[in-house]
Amino acid sequence: MRNLYYIAIEGPIGVGKTSLANLMAKELGARLVLEEFEENPFLSDFYKDTRMYAFQTQLFFLLSRYRQQAELQQIDIFSKSIVSDYMFMKDRIFASLNLSDKEMPLYNNVANILEKTMIYPDLIIFLQSDTERLMRNIKKRGR
Repeated sequence: MRNLYYIAIEGPIGVGKTSLANLMAKELGARLVLEEFEENPFLSDFYKDTRMYAFQTQLFFLLSRYRQQAELQQIDIFSKSIVSDYMFMKDRIFASLNLSDKEMPLYNNVANILEKTMIYPDLIIFLQSDTERLMRNIKKRGR
């Protein structure tokens, strides 16, 4: 059995993906890749007017995650594993929930081109929690 190379942690917001990713990366001596949602300049506008800013927000996330994933293809001589607090494919789920029928085909065209060069996780860990705990965690972080 080969050693795991790429582990992705998924689940709903507030479930502890980043906390677990940090712990695992430290324990495994792995390269840590975290979702960069704070860098999205459209996110606050999206929360105010979802319809108006959905496409810009999704496209920014798609391209940001693509950039991060492209960097994973560079050989890291100091770590043999990668731990991430998201999966690249997650972006399509959010896009399908937020984009209009006119926007989705354009998003899919771009995503299909980018996905051709992606590396996929060897292991996906999906975390779950009850809604009350998720809401407490989100509130605690001020989101």
